[in-house]
Amino acid sequence: MDALQTDYIKVDPRHSDWKVIDRCASIIKNGGLVAFPTETVYGLGANALDGQACRGIFAAKGRPADNPLIVHIASVEDMERVAGSLPDRAYKCMDRFWPGPLTIVVPKNSNIPDTVSAGLSTVAVRMPDHPVALALIRVSGVPIAAPSANTSGRPSPTSAEHVREDLGGKINAILDAGPCRVGVESTVLDLTTPNPVILRPGGISREQLEDLLGQPVAFDRGLTDQNVTPRSPGVKYKHYAPKGEVILLEGSDNRIIARIKQELSTAREKKLKVAILCSRELAEQVKYLEADNLIILGSRQKPETVAAAIYGALRECDRTGSQLILTEGFARNGIGAAIMNRLEKAAGYRLIKL
Repeated sequence: MDALQTDYIKVDPRHSDWKVIDRCASIIKNGGLVAFPTETVYGLGANALDGQACRGIFAAKGRPADNPLIVHIASVEDMERVAGSLPDRAYKCMDRFWPGPLTIVVPKNSNIPDTVSAGLSTVAVRMPDHPVALALIRVSGVPIAAPSANTSGRPSPTSAEHVREDLGGKINAILDAGPCRVGVESTVLDLTTPNPVILRPGGISREQLEDLLGQPVAFDRGLTDQNVTPRSPGVKYKHYAPKGEVILLEGSDNRIIARIKQELSTAREKKLKVAILCSRELAEQVKYLEADNLIILGSRQKPETVAAAIYGALRECDRTGSQLILTEGFARNGIGAAIMNRLEKAAGYRLIKL
């Protein structure tokens, strides 16, 4: 791919500069690529109704063509442009959780190119909860297809600088509105099956969905069984991975600390640079160990702070040249399901239960 001039544009999310929004919307309407902020992560956007434009997303990211894209809309009325008939539970989900970090998988209509849906008869759709994203979609006048704005396989970007690291020179513009609030991608919920299935855990928990829908909501088998291919956009292939080896440790504090000491001893013999990723609570107990880098993700009592910090921490490990990354596991309820999904993927499913 020939290098592009990537415009890096700062915008205040509280007072969007409409000239900037118009400029980026013109890029979208003319078939270009714009990275923009959402409440979850930064997305790499193109006109969802233009198959050729969306092929540019795959080229810029190095994304496999059989990995479908999520379509972003700015109003419930926009569903008519992208989806076919909707079940009642889709309207329940939209009414409760939109705008917000929930993507629903529904039958697509003929407006959606096969490039976007990867040839499937369904489309994944969400309405982001970010004023800049919503303004860009509205002014563009088209739904915007947007996966995370990173090189495929790398930790997702939660700041515009992360986007620039990966995609500078490959896309037309980056809209910088500061860090993302949620920090992990949206929950992807398949509503085309008799019972709803979470294809990717994210900012909306299974417990919240079951409370709304009044029925059990399952996790896709591909999330836990490595022999089953996940069906969701964004989790089908290796993802969220830093350059160093990641080992995920799950168990009591005492056992995790003992294993960290063991791993550090072996790493010192091999002269490896080691980072520890952990909660604020565990950090008090491991801060005296001889790791090269100790990164506090957040508090166990506020797991949303952990979710918001994961990708930045993994990128910090790359920046500092960490060759071995030891990370604490977290409770799997609520947003913890998304936290553990991302950490398991980053570790290549190397999970040690202690």
